[in-house]
Amino acid sequence: MIIDRNSPIPNYFQLQNWIREQIEQGVFKTGDKIPTEHELVAITGLARATIRQAVQNLVNMGLVVRKRRMGTFVIKKVPTAKNQSIIGLLLPDIRRGYAPILARGVQDEAAKSRHSVILCDTDDLFVRADFHVDRMIENSVNGIIFVPTAVSNSQNRIILDKLKQNNIPVVLVDRSIPYMEMDHVSSDNIKGAYEITEYLINKGHRRIAITLSTLISTERDRLRGYKKALLDNKITVDEKLIFTQDGPFSEGRYERIARNILTSNLNISAVFAGHDRIALLFLAQAQKLGISIPKDISLVGYDDQDFSTVSLTTVHQPIYEMGQDSMKLIMSRINGDKSEAKKIVLKTSLVERSSVNKISIKTIKGK
Repeated sequence: MIIDRNSPIPNYFQLQNWIREQIEQGVFKTGDKIPTEHELVAITGLARATIRQAVQNLVNMGLVVRKRRMGTFVIKKVPTAKNQSIIGLLLPDIRRGYAPILARGVQDEAAKSRHSVILCDTDDLFVRADFHVDRMIENSVNGIIFVPTAVSNSQNRIILDKLKQNNIPVVLVDRSIPYMEMDHVSSDNIKGAYEITEYLINKGHRRIAITLSTLISTERDRLRGYKKALLDNKITVDEKLIFTQDGPFSEGRYERIARNILTSNLNISAVFAGHDRIALLFLAQAQKLGISIPKDISLVGYDDQDFSTVSLTTVHQPIYEMGQDSMKLIMSRINGDKSEAKKIVLKTSLVERSSVNKISIKTIKGK
């Protein structure tokens, strides 16, 4: 069986591995045409998009070549030129969130110097990240750009230790791992959260709830920025207004949190969602309950995702630039830079739209 649908390993990677094994075992020889997309659909039952992703990775690895109107053929694997590298990119989920923008920044920067990028989804799971890293080691990638998975720090360290043992440089992007001196590219999450919290305060809000995951380093930093803004403005931090969870993003979990906030008697006038996807779920729950945003309660997010139907006040992260800078940094390491670990922190900016209502402190109960 080529594809094990019960396996946690992505289907495209299973197919990619199978074709690679056929090449290495001589089933598909140099010059042979591998099965067409139509044939692979019939053999595996996979979608064409999944098959294209597997084949494109093989192209990037230099195992096959596409010939227009003729098909895809096995080629001799030649050593990678010294001025060209293959970079692994491990992202939580290329389909949503900031990952597509980050990947584009990495790939555009790589294309300037004709470097190749192998893109893998981890789905924020250790088992998938570990599997992909093993395959990348086998394929002798030159370096890896890694968004740490939403698991324990000790599990992420297992992956990083494995790469270190194989002398493969790594750049962490967005999320960090405490107590590890590693190259890291991120934005200033503390300052961004501080500024948007203070923005709400300047709009008259005092009872500001926040919801995010304490498992993710960037969201922990946003919580720090939120608290600092309150304290600097002489507002007591009320732990009852802090709605956290300690796992990866889950729509069901945040829908429940949104309902709890919206139906509580905590006199909340504004909500700071830890990222825009949480804000989108919050907005949907408000609509179901007949609660108007921002008339009844104000809402802000973080990331500045492209939601065409939602006019959300949020914090813009330079995600594309983070991808570019992480690629530049990994290439400097591949090219022999042995200096101390570098921390690149990019500036964020407040994006004001129409999800926040200005209120008078006198209108808040108990004031």
